[in-house]
Amino acid sequence: MTIFPPDPNLDELRLELSRLRAAHGWSYDELAARSGLSRRTLIEIEQGRTIGTLQTWHALAHALDTPIDQLLGTLCEGHEPPATPTS
Repeated sequence: MTIFPPDPNLDELRLELSRLRAAHGWSYDELAARSGLSRRTLIEIEQGRTIGTLQTWHALAHALDTPIDQLLGTLCEGHEPPATPTS
């Protein structure tokens, strides 16, 4: 039997990007300059028209000075994240 993971909360991920950008007081142009991404890409992500690539989110995490695991952790909003292995 195959057990599928819950659907990622892509809305929460894009909202987190919007919140972080606003917390820095940055426009799309400012975040684009700091991340190396296009303004259009940022707008499309925040408006939910695309999800971007892992490389995109890596660039955003660095530009926003936010650990990528914290940023991508928002994908689990609304459901239990996977268990952390204990040593």
